[in-house]
Amino acid sequence: MSLFKARDWWSTVLGEKEEFDQGCLCLADVDNTGNGQDKVIVGSFMGYLRIFDPHPVKTGDGAQAEDLLLEVHLRDPILQVEVGKFVSGTEMLHLAVLHSRKLCVYSVSGSLGNVEHGTQYQIKLMYEHNLQRTACNMTYGSFGGVKGRDLICIQSMDGMLMVFEQESYAFGRFLPGSLLPGPLAYSSRTDSFITVSSCRQVESYKYQVLAFATDADKRQETEQQKLGSGKRLVVDWTLNIGEQALDICIVSFNQSASSVFVLGERNFFCLKDNGQIRFMKKLDCSPSCFLPYCSVSEGTINTLIGNHNNMLHVYQDVTLKWATQLPHIPVAVRVGCLHDLKGVIVTLSDDGHLQCSYLGTDPSLFQAPKVESRELNYDELDIELKELQKIIKDVNKSQGVWPMTEREDDLKVSAVVSPNFDSVSQSTDVEVGADLVPSVTVKVTLQNRVTLQKIRLSVYVQPPLVLTCDQFTFEFMAPEMTRTVGFSVYLKGSYLPPELEGNAVVSYSRPTGIPRVSQCKFRLPLKLICLPGQPSKTASHKLTIDTNKSPVSLLSLFPGFANQSEDDQVNVMGFRFLGGSRVTLLASKTSQRYRIQSEQFEDLWLITNELIIRLQEYFEKQGIKDFACSFSGSMPLQEYFELIDHHFELRINGEKLEELLSERAVQFRAIQRRLLTRFKDKTPAPLQHLDTLLDGTYKQVISLADAVEENQDNLFQSFTRLKSATHLVILLIGLWQKLSADQIAILEAAFLPLQQDTQELGWEETVDAAISHLLKTCLSKSSKEQALNLSSQLSIPKDTSRLKKHITLLCDRLAKGGRLCLSTDAAAPQTMVMPGGCATIPESDLEERSVEQDSTELFTNRKHLIVETPMPEVSPLQGVSE
Repeated sequence: MSLFKARDWWSTVLGEKEEFDQGCLCLADVDNTGNGQDKVIVGSFMGYLRIFDPHPVKTGDGAQAEDLLLEVHLRDPILQVEVGKFVSGTEMLHLAVLHSRKLCVYSVSGSLGNVEHGTQYQIKLMYEHNLQRTACNMTYGSFGGVKGRDLICIQSMDGMLMVFEQESYAFGRFLPGSLLPGPLAYSSRTDSFITVSSCRQVESYKYQVLAFATDADKRQETEQQKLGSGKRLVVDWTLNIGEQALDICIVSFNQSASSVFVLGERNFFCLKDNGQIRFMKKLDCSPSCFLPYCSVSEGTINTLIGNHNNMLHVYQDVTLKWATQLPHIPVAVRVGCLHDLKGVIVTLSDDGHLQCSYLGTDPSLFQAPKVESRELNYDELDIELKELQKIIKDVNKSQGVWPMTEREDDLKVSAVVSPNFDSVSQSTDVEVGADLVPSVTVKVTLQNRVTLQKIRLSVYVQPPLVLTCDQFTFEFMAPEMTRTVGFSVYLKGSYLPPELEGNAVVSYSRPTGIPRVSQCKFRLPLKLICLPGQPSKTASHKLTIDTNKSPVSLLSLFPGFANQSEDDQVNVMGFRFLGGSRVTLLASKTSQRYRIQSEQFEDLWLITNELIIRLQEYFEKQGIKDFACSFSGSMPLQEYFELIDHHFELRINGEKLEELLSERAVQFRAIQRRLLTRFKDKTPAPLQHLDTLLDGTYKQVISLADAVEENQDNLFQSFTRLKSATHLVILLIGLWQKLSADQIAILEAAFLPLQQDTQELGWEETVDAAISHLLKTCLSKSSKEQALNLSSQLSIPKDTSRLKKHITLLCDRLAKGGRLCLSTDAAAPQTMVMPGGCATIPESDLEERSVEQDSTELFTNRKHLIVETPMPEVSPLQGVSE
């Protein structure tokens, strides 16, 4: 046996009559196990993607069935496979697959099996980009010095570089004088792309130069550009090597320098960062592939070079250190760690021979002789197997190892709200004013069927409603056991909650360790936050709700809010909230309408919602099933936008106050250091009024801290009022366009994505992103809108004009027949679109301007609302009817 022969550790043949090239092989921990073990990823021109985890029983074994983790037919030819941090929001590794007209990024994961077959692997498509030009190859890296993620650059067959910032397309640039594409690599140290042009010279282009150069769609140069004006794509450096290159690789062997390796048709080049030749080597045979890697000797680099003579040479700089023979001509070579064996050489031929090998000789290891195996007693084994099967069957029947079909059988949760207030109010530290704040008792009952452990009950209500106790814990509950807990709810703040609905969530564990969650919702009474009041004759904000049934007496709808002094006013009712605001409800005598009016726009929400709920309950008790409400007035967007502007202004003020507080704190610490230095000095020196400056700065810090706290309280109240107004707008849109429950749920998810508003992630940017997504998917009018990519980062906007424009545009699309859906196929326009194309499509403001003009009559202010929707006589009160 020859010493100079690659030792076959594991090998296999891929498919039948499939073809491969240098980009079809990759080694990486693609399933993110974190144990440092690589997987072998291979793609073919026939569209097959295979992932191997070789672990032979002994050296030289062929591939076993369990070595193949995954095999998927992707239909399109696979040009290149790479593994990197390609998905935003995570630093997990993902697999990028380059097709001729498409780039796909997949997530590879494994799930543990319940039987002896082991882990089951699957791939999930995270996103894809459809290319407008035929791809040749790609490279990836942290372009522009980004941290924690990798960007992808694809070179097309006509010499265009397309840069993708993960899920979005960044830009495309044509390389000057490009005729045929060459190999492409990225140098992270110099932040530049290096390729070999058809002029047989190595060229380097800075990423910043590519980013700020003229767009690829403007490839034709004008006369002014030829004279020097405009940003043209300029090469950083070039080097003529006199031959065509097969591959390029960049290796850094220390922190101060990196080397650019170029494999030519007859020579092997090593270049510095600036394009100067470090060394070159003339090869005796025609090379087919190469792979540089760091050497153990300081300042040198080892290189594996495969050639068409079935040989694999190992060079240390220009010195040949080893030569080994392979059973095939390699077109791709990689080095990795497989099955706790470091430095395994993986080679792939163009016809599908995949081999994992190592260099050197086979060690002579002592093998103990085989001992005589005792005879097996099959009767005893059958008896033992039957006993085990019986135990498994009993466990399945009694404990239920597998999840039950009906989870509510384990634990039933129910909540009951007391119809009467507590005799002694449980409210403490309230900020409502002179009114006596009542409290109401809520009882939550837990009924379990089986044994449960670690039961935790959490109760949540909308602030400023508070609970006397919101957490309950039970370590153990025996079967058929009932537990009841009680707590009180009351209003603490001087403003209104956005909802009167509470939620009780129970988390627990079964004896088998399976965690479960059950929940139940309860509704608090309106009288908890509201008292009967005098109807108001005038109001700044009014809404009219139409119904299809005769008006109902308000005394029967709201029996607890009848004013004793005006029993004859059956169609007018006043409400006074504990915070001080008032709402008036009027029912028409002649038409099927109800009007709600108040001085504050957000105060209309609770009474409007309560009216609709009580009307539905009233007609259900009467046996009437076709009752429906509608809204035919103009959408009160102007009032809604005022609340948005107020909330945004408080956020901006909070940022300014925090910046000012940070500056004063830095100043305070600097003065302290100066004073401490003066006090430690052995020779006393005058303070030069530093003590006065310290005292003044301290007072400023305290006052700024108080201002920040006050602004945070105001911001929280403003966000609560904004949520109330948002609920009202969603309700009116649903009644206006007769939206289904699913469509209203989509609107709520878009307009109310946050339970808490913060400076880092605020309501404005989150809602704007959600509404933009709806406008560019299910409510899109053209293919250009669907091709637009949303920003992957949310940041506080400069103003609210864009958000208000998008909300107006959303209402206009719904008015013109648009419908909300989660699937883009249902609402896609007739012209099909290929998202993620090669050229960015700028957002058009022309259409939005036209929409604003078209919707001027549709969305009017509140003054027009009162004039355009006249109300018949609804009350004997003077001044109430119009």
